[in-house]
Amino acid sequence: MAKQEDQFKKVVSHAKEYGYVFQSSEIYDGLSAVYDYAQNGVELKKNIREYWWKSMVQMHDNIVGLDAAIFMHPTTWKASGHVDAFNDPLIDNKDSKKRYRADVLIEDYVGKLDAKIEKEVKKAQKRFGDAFNKEEFLATNGRVLGWKERGAAILKRMGQSLEKEDLADVKALIEELEIGCPLSGSKNWTDVKQFNLMFGTKLGASADSAMDLYLRPETAQGIFVNFLNVQKTGRMKIPFGIAQTGKAFRNEIVARQFIFRMREFEQMEMQFFVRPGTQQEWYEKWKETRLKWHVSLGLGEDNYRFHDHDKLAHYADAAADIEFRFPFGFKELEGIHSRTDFDLKAHEEYSGKKLQYFDPELGESYTPYVVETSVGLDRLFLAVFSNALQEEALENGTTRTVLKLPAVLAPTKAAIFPLVKKDGLPEVARKIVDDLKFDFNVMYDEKDAVGKRYRRQDAAGTPFCITVDHDTLNDNSVTVRHRDTMEQTRVPISELKAIISKEVSMADWLQKM
Repeated sequence: MAKQEDQFKKVVSHAKEYGYVFQSSEIYDGLSAVYDYAQNGVELKKNIREYWWKSMVQMHDNIVGLDAAIFMHPTTWKASGHVDAFNDPLIDNKDSKKRYRADVLIEDYVGKLDAKIEKEVKKAQKRFGDAFNKEEFLATNGRVLGWKERGAAILKRMGQSLEKEDLADVKALIEELEIGCPLSGSKNWTDVKQFNLMFGTKLGASADSAMDLYLRPETAQGIFVNFLNVQKTGRMKIPFGIAQTGKAFRNEIVARQFIFRMREFEQMEMQFFVRPGTQQEWYEKWKETRLKWHVSLGLGEDNYRFHDHDKLAHYADAAADIEFRFPFGFKELEGIHSRTDFDLKAHEEYSGKKLQYFDPELGESYTPYVVETSVGLDRLFLAVFSNALQEEALENGTTRTVLKLPAVLAPTKAAIFPLVKKDGLPEVARKIVDDLKFDFNVMYDEKDAVGKRYRRQDAAGTPFCITVDHDTLNDNSVTVRHRDTMEQTRVPISELKAIISKEVSMADWLQKM
């Protein structure tokens, strides 16, 4: 656990040092769980969003986009169940005076069991070498099976208790597991209570006439209330999807782990409308499709797993998370939910407007069922960034810090260097920058020795460094250095665009997927 914490501290520190993420309002000592994306962070975030959008909308002829407003009529949230049921179970420690989510305390306890399993696997791998069969080991080792069963039983009990709103049993479970306050170790807990997560605000010029509103806690409802508008104007036929990205706001009880859990965050969601009775088939298909998309980023298949929900939301008949191995353990990255027809029927009831689809194949109207895919953009940013940050031992006995971001997502695709700041080399380098900047985000760097510039770009995640030297003046060629391998090749300036494009083109990455 200490090693994980050290790695996570490095991630947070590196994100600030290299212009990815800053604490919001830092000069005023910051605002808890609110962050700003800096010059490199905003580019990485944009690229992740664009990669998702192209694969979700551009690559599907039956999925279209939407950008709904953050402010919505307050009845929207009554219909969706958020006013009455959008709660988290909170618990206070009487000694440390710290507040926690009760379910997260229990999940973290199970996470420690998972860490034990991982440790056991690594020991066995070391012991058996090439003969090691991981799947067989996980399925047969007594200790591993015991920890697995214990973790599953704990989560099942918690899920059932939360579903029945048996908060006394949630507290009892915490006490039985002897879970202490992460800060003080104290096991002196209050009762568990429900806490609504929505931020309230007002709309209107005067206090007397102002309407009570909420900052949206999710983006999905903007899709549901626009279902019929999109279907009719786009002449969409079932099955079809509506996708959108945008900000959501939740007054988290315990916002922590850097940008993993924030009060202002961004979602990338797609609601897929299907014929009733086909939702299970589409649910399974989207689970497979979304995992394949994540794996396409090259972060390692072993870093993903599915977690099927024991506790289902009031609107769902099936739900699963794609979990990712963050520096602090496996945590939810994306949710896939079969939402039934709850949302459209609820908005029909509260609005008095029909939200049905006439199916020409069946010759009848019905309320479509919905399969949702919802990924947190900030969490995906953290997954990509934390996985990419590596310390490498080099052959000469030194080490380098390198941010091995997927090239398609890297903020800056290439840095162009003049070997020295004279003899006409800066002019040639700047001309290369001017030629490439119409196609790629590139930068010019002439400060320090070339070796230091390489290290700086490695740490910033730039896939290519291009060096202009004295030979360039004669042969119109430059040295291209690859970030991941540190390999250097001599290439004509005229080929630079094709070389970079081959590695960073979204079209090429999506075709491979």
